[in-house]
Amino acid sequence: MSGKKKVPAFSPAEVEQMLDLLAEEYPDAGCALEHRSVFELLICVVLSAQTTDVSVNKVSGKLFAAWPDAPALAEADQEEVMEVIRSIGMYKTKSRNIINLAKELCERYGGEVPEDYDALVALPGVGRKTANVVLAVGFGHQRIAVDTHVFRVANRIGLAREKDVLKTEYALMDILPEDRWSEAHHSLIFHGRHCCSARKPDCERCIIGSLCRKVGV
Repeated sequence: MSGKKKVPAFSPAEVEQMLDLLAEEYPDAGCALEHRSVFELLICVVLSAQTTDVSVNKVSGKLFAAWPDAPALAEADQEEVMEVIRSIGMYKTKSRNIINLAKELCERYGGEVPEDYDALVALPGVGRKTANVVLAVGFGHQRIAVDTHVFRVANRIGLAREKDVLKTEYALMDILPEDRWSEAHHSLIFHGRHCCSARKPDCERCIIGSLCRKVGV
């Protein structure tokens, strides 16, 4: 006999109710990375891997003041870029990636960011999550980018019941209404930051506590 906890699936009405409650709780939920263009967004998302958006925002202003677009960054000296972003994690690898990324944008796309998933993930330092964020935030596509917050919260509350990021993304695409994918992505991130934390979720004040399946809590 299996000891695995069985929990009921969400109905479409419950999913809509959950999204409505999260939207009400976090009306300003959105991309926390400061940017003025799709190019800046792309670079910032690449830099945000395994570090916080706050940390990226502290260095991005100086970075883009020195190298404001793909042609400028493509010609940058890596040591100088490293010095600017030194305070964030993996700055050596990231400095190399964003310079090479800028070079490819210039060589293949006229210095512009392509509005295409396959083209984005082929760029240095760009993975599935980064491509989805750029398509959603930069181009207005409906996408679900699964970061650590989305992965944790979605599987904890029972929207997904998966062990890896890709399967979680597919599960969320299946259960969430497509016209609310991007909204749900941001709402789940904010909920993960402000309530449903990794170590100590604040279930007592949770806006979706009555709906939460509390899987693994």
